[in-house]
Amino acid sequence: MAAVIGARRAPPVLAWMRANLFSSIGNGITTLVILYVLYRVLGGALNWLVIDAVWDAPNMRACHADGSGACWAFIREKWRFILFGRYPFEEQWRAALVTVILFGLTGMSFIPLLWRRELIYVWVVGLVSSALLMFGGVLGLDYVPTDLWCGLPLTLILSLLSMILAFPLAVLLALGRRSHLPVVKLLCVGAIEFMRGVPLIAMLFTASLMLPIFLPSGVTVDKTLRALIGITLFLAAYQAEDVRGGLQAIAKGQFEAADALGLGYWLKMRKIILPQAIAVVIPPLVSNLIGNFKNTSLVSIISLFDLLEDAKQSLVDPNWRGLTAEAYVFVGVIYFIVCYSMSQYSQWLERRLNRGKRR
Repeated sequence: MAAVIGARRAPPVLAWMRANLFSSIGNGITTLVILYVLYRVLGGALNWLVIDAVWDAPNMRACHADGSGACWAFIREKWRFILFGRYPFEEQWRAALVTVILFGLTGMSFIPLLWRRELIYVWVVGLVSSALLMFGGVLGLDYVPTDLWCGLPLTLILSLLSMILAFPLAVLLALGRRSHLPVVKLLCVGAIEFMRGVPLIAMLFTASLMLPIFLPSGVTVDKTLRALIGITLFLAAYQAEDVRGGLQAIAKGQFEAADALGLGYWLKMRKIILPQAIAVVIPPLVSNLIGNFKNTSLVSIISLFDLLEDAKQSLVDPNWRGLTAEAYVFVGVIYFIVCYSMSQYSQWLERRLNRGKRR
């Protein structure tokens, strides 16, 4: 007994490593091989990214002369153009403020304590303020047409607005697809299958080039708005199928219980069915949102300059031509941070909404 009491217990880290990484000879060998590969790969990446990197240089040639690593002097010189593009240089504080507002609104929406009706008003005020800042023409601000909206603000505007507009449309399409009214069901099925069966590039071309053909003579629609319409319809079709899957996962007894309480169709859906269905399909919904955030880069084919396209255009400067890796790494980090944050939040939200349930 004294020997057992006196024995020193292994630290938690060593105990975890012994149980998970070196539990057998095969696991131990596999762990060592993986660690060696990571050392060779990550070691070279660390040298290129940090140790041998050049942080201050007037041009690409000076970067290559000073070191063999990444030329981050290029990012120091071009970061404003990559983030804000052709938006007037002296007015880029407005685009930066809009970016902060949009990130702030999204962050506030992630906090359960703020899930109140007042949050809707905050979103309305934030979106209106963002529109006033981006457009200008009021309060002494110079007017900036949407043709000059570029970079990260444009990416956020297209992705956030399409998400906000697509979700209620997706819910209506999903309910219509399950409707017992033949005409409503046929229209919803046709819309969903058509939009899901057409590539987003085709949707953007249709919204940009063909939509004006169907408008009355003299009526024009802004190009950014047309891109927003195409992205919204495309996202709504995919989200509609996710919501439909959630509706089918709800037990029939839930519908019968709501009918027994005398609830009408829309009250039943809003209070009982849809909250449960959406909780079930959070992972695929968030997956679509992440894909939508990245798919906004396709708007470059209709001459809109999003974050990725601005990074490409920054390489046109002869002084910095050829630094493609640095540009893509910089933009990739921004995309990764946003997408990873959305993914982690969705996992937390899924656990919170399904607390106490067996999955």
